[in-house]
Amino acid sequence: MRNNRSKPREQHSRRSPQNRPVPSADSFLDEMKNDIAAFFEINNKDSFSQNDVLDNFDIVDRKTKFIAHGLLGELADEGQLTRHPDGTYQFNETDRTTEGTVDHVNPRFAFVSTGSGDRDNDIYVSTDDLNGAIDGDKVKVVRLSGSSNSGGFSRGSQTRSRRIEGKVVSIVERGRSELVGRISTWPNYGQVIPDSKKIYEEVYIPKDKLSEAKDGDKVIVRLTRFPDSRHRPEGEVISVLGPAGQNNTEMHAILAEFGLPVDFPDAVEKESKGISEKIPKKEITKRRDMRGITTFTIDPDDAKDFDDALSIQMLDNGNYEIGVHIADVTHYIQPGTALEDEAFKRGTSVYLVDRVVPMLPEKLSNNLCSLRPNEDKLTFSAVFELTPDAKIKKEWFGRTVIHSDRRFAYEEAQDIVDRGHGDYLEELRLLNDLAFKFRDDRFRHGAINFETVEVKFKLDENGVPLSVYPKVRKDAHKLIEEFMLLANKRVAEFVHGLTRGEHPNVMIYRVHDSPDFEKLKTFATFAGRFGYKLQIDSEKELSKSFNTMMESLEGQPEQNALQQLAIRTMAKARYSTEDIGHFGLSFRRYSHFTSPIRRYPDMMAHRLLQHYLDGGKSVDKEEYEAKCKHSSDRERVAVEAERASIKYKQVEFMNRMDRDQEFKGIITGVTDFGLFVEITETSAEGLVRMTDLGDDFYDFDKDNYRLIGKRNKKIFAFGDAVTVKVKEANLARRSLDLFLIDDKGALKTPLKSRLTRRENTEGESRSQRRSGSSGTTPKTGKERRRR
Repeated sequence: MRNNRSKPREQHSRRSPQNRPVPSADSFLDEMKNDIAAFFEINNKDSFSQNDVLDNFDIVDRKTKFIAHGLLGELADEGQLTRHPDGTYQFNETDRTTEGTVDHVNPRFAFVSTGSGDRDNDIYVSTDDLNGAIDGDKVKVVRLSGSSNSGGFSRGSQTRSRRIEGKVVSIVERGRSELVGRISTWPNYGQVIPDSKKIYEEVYIPKDKLSEAKDGDKVIVRLTRFPDSRHRPEGEVISVLGPAGQNNTEMHAILAEFGLPVDFPDAVEKESKGISEKIPKKEITKRRDMRGITTFTIDPDDAKDFDDALSIQMLDNGNYEIGVHIADVTHYIQPGTALEDEAFKRGTSVYLVDRVVPMLPEKLSNNLCSLRPNEDKLTFSAVFELTPDAKIKKEWFGRTVIHSDRRFAYEEAQDIVDRGHGDYLEELRLLNDLAFKFRDDRFRHGAINFETVEVKFKLDENGVPLSVYPKVRKDAHKLIEEFMLLANKRVAEFVHGLTRGEHPNVMIYRVHDSPDFEKLKTFATFAGRFGYKLQIDSEKELSKSFNTMMESLEGQPEQNALQQLAIRTMAKARYSTEDIGHFGLSFRRYSHFTSPIRRYPDMMAHRLLQHYLDGGKSVDKEEYEAKCKHSSDRERVAVEAERASIKYKQVEFMNRMDRDQEFKGIITGVTDFGLFVEITETSAEGLVRMTDLGDDFYDFDKDNYRLIGKRNKKIFAFGDAVTVKVKEANLARRSLDLFLIDDKGALKTPLKSRLTRRENTEGESRSQRRSGSSGTTPKTGKERRRR
């Protein structure tokens, strides 16, 4: 029903277009047109006269009225509006809305991710236009006409690009109802500053909702009112984690921030305890018995879950039989059980700096399923007959029983190989030689070396970091990795080869798409400024030149920065039922089969392999694709939590340093608000704010990722070596603020007048100041096997 009235029922905005800053005529018209279009979209059930529109936007001057009339005509000509015979306009029901998830990357704006996995396809939304949505919310967003230059080169990742702008119309589903943060208390209320760097407002807590929280505690808050244009968020304290700054408190806070569990439900623990530790003889008779073959495990020194083992025996024909044995988790965990449901829900184990949040209860992960030495264990195996040249002559897949003879730590196995003396020297050297041949073959066929710097911490009994050092990956690490890659690849190919019908058997694949050419081109240009030449015309030339660059980067100051930038340029690996291949490994098909203790997709792969070995038909693809998406999502959350724990320990370590101590670093990001610098000694990343570059005013050259002094013409660019001191180590937001030291060892201290002027012009709010660095951190722990 048309309703021609003076005031709309639901107003889009009370902002007055003619009172906004007008950088140019075109941008002013685009913004005004977008606002008018969004107003009709939000009020899509009603029609409005021209006067209704003018009244809504408080347009009173004659010139702006004339412009608004013209824009209404344009929108009608474009088909976005319908003009009725009575002269009123109404939104034309075309498909200009879409659903997506809010990623609030910056206090000023967010992206609404539409699920494509490519940031360039996401919709830019100003914070003012989020309509009360917060990070993680599923929303309906209207795409506006025109585009924006708002996609930024974030810490060296991508060039700016023109994006589609949007405005949130409605909130479909809240992504979170609970937040973690530090509370400040007053006599009649409290305020919680969220730990999440993507939540930019404090949460108000009424006095009667403070529970037992004390000033400075870390708490979990349930939101009772979400923010809108008139109200800030409100909540109630539902859990007190403990005093902020204590290791256990902070690790629990990280788990809570990312929605990760601390304990298993009672029903899960009860089921776990009820599983017998004895292997029935009847079960052994169903399996290939490989207990008499030399078998051992090689894992990190502090590992407790040994989910893979290698066996080796010499054959009479001069070949070798190598068995890759994986814990048979699905023998113990059956569909429809509480254990199964919890494993699916968690999706993966999570490795924080000082603890593991396992996917399975300890009885399974560290006992029944762990391939401990001198114990019979049930396994799922891939057994290969290999020639001395590492060519596969035969392969076999199925359930087995093994008996590990020895447990090696990586360092121990490496020491035996290097010294030429110790247990199973001949076997270790043979496996090492085969691994080198597999690795060389991969690189000849186009695999890319994604080696990155990993950091480890030495902690005291209270979890305080005493030192931080880079983790060195030696041949023993790569030995295990190559045989795991072999098993994962051959399992995927084997299942595909068992296809009997018209469509390929459904399988869980680990896929990695080819990189976007434009992103690759941008990275190649950027790497060229450091003297590294990338050939991007073909995948083969790309991999060869990419690996050459990675080798040349070894030990260089820009190593970690360029490695991380290169990885961000590539597509993200994920799980899927579509066998599109793995670009980084250069495998036509690739699965995850080798870590079912800590990854749910591997459990699915085991079940599907056995199903097809038993002659079963292909399964429901849509069901398994949904499980793949869930697994990919859980992996992403785990990675973010792991990085948060690393970042916290890096900041905690730097906070213990003398404030007068100087550190060598390299610029890893250049933005319009400052420089990100990675400290070489600790891999910790901090921010040198523009306001702390006090020797000059600096302009941001976004096309060349650098700052240029207006008077002295000094340039700070990505990759430059610099010297810094710690200005502030903020544990609450896991961020470092740094001072830059000039060539003479003097601080580039801020000028008071400059600071005031810049804060006024930039409108830097308290929430912007506490947003800090949200940068990437080096990988750690078992991320090495996440390919």
